[in-house]
Amino acid sequence: MCRGEAGTAGRGLTDWRPVESRPHWAARLEDAVFTRLASSLRRRGWITRVQPYTGYGSTGWVRVLGRAVLAPPGTTSDQLAADDGPDRPLRGWRSFVVVQVPFQRVRVTVAGREHEVAADRGGYLDAVLEAGLPPGWHEVELAVGDVRVTAPVHVIGPEPAIALLSDIDDTVMVTALPRPMLAAWNAFVLHEHARREVPGMPELFRRWQEAYGDPPTFYLSTGAWDVAPALRRFLQRHGFPPGPLLLTDWGPTNTGWFRSGREHKRLALRRLMAELPQLTWALIGDDGQHDPYLYAEAVAEHPGRVVVVAIRHLSPAEQVLSHGLPLPLREATSGDAPVVALGDDGHELVLRLVDAGLLPPRADL
Repeated sequence: MCRGEAGTAGRGLTDWRPVESRPHWAARLEDAVFTRLASSLRRRGWITRVQPYTGYGSTGWVRVLGRAVLAPPGTTSDQLAADDGPDRPLRGWRSFVVVQVPFQRVRVTVAGREHEVAADRGGYLDAVLEAGLPPGWHEVELAVGDVRVTAPVHVIGPEPAIALLSDIDDTVMVTALPRPMLAAWNAFVLHEHARREVPGMPELFRRWQEAYGDPPTFYLSTGAWDVAPALRRFLQRHGFPPGPLLLTDWGPTNTGWFRSGREHKRLALRRLMAELPQLTWALIGDDGQHDPYLYAEAVAEHPGRVVVVAIRHLSPAEQVLSHGLPLPLREATSGDAPVVALGDDGHELVLRLVDAGLLPPRADL
């Protein structure tokens, strides 16, 4: 079995939509620019390597994620691993200085069995492979030539569990997406270590993990895959639990200049619901963009699969600047409807979840 292989040109990770046979002219232009740049760098000795992303799986399969990119000459596997440590100091713009290698063939070794998978036109690797791994964290090997890296994968057991899925921007990390100039400064200029967590969110995640026995955690965002290593370092520094990042590609697509962030989230949610039927979900987001609507859709499409929706309120000014709309979810606990918790930060959300009986009160209070 090899489902979801990223060998279809222009197809983004987590994107199940049919693709056109011919890319949009903007995508063809982007491909031409990167082809010339890659040729120039190869003449200077740059090599292909794989940037690993965290994957996930369940009984009999794993989803392996990564990206084929060019690295300076002499780069070793140890240097690649050290390059992604939690204390690596970088400014934001450096995350976007990446030259992808389209359609690269990558050897993926899972549980002792080797597979060959193809990246897409953006260099992205997204493959579902057969694997008889027990529940827990494992590593798979990704190799191009002699350059090898390992990617973590979380295999989720068949037993029922409550998984946590969270947005990132302005939900766990202060991004200021409603204010474009400030968001651009935060993303491209600020040192990584200057990025701040939303107050109380690390506590919310920590207490949820303690209450539910370290359940699976996923992070779903409209952010670019280019920043995945930086986001992973941020989450690790601030004590958030590890888990797959489900991001998107900001570049041109087969149908236009940009892909829809809202559709990316909708498709990713549907895919997780279908792939992991043993899980029910706690959904965390903010009301600055589309999270309340997408989560309400998930509740309607999958009755009984969502136990709680926790939404961080942005300020009224932030709502206007982000083109926010009235929240369609109401706080309710009756019937099959999920608990809806609303708060200005993680501290308030914790209190709402304690009041709803979904988190135990702190013993020291």
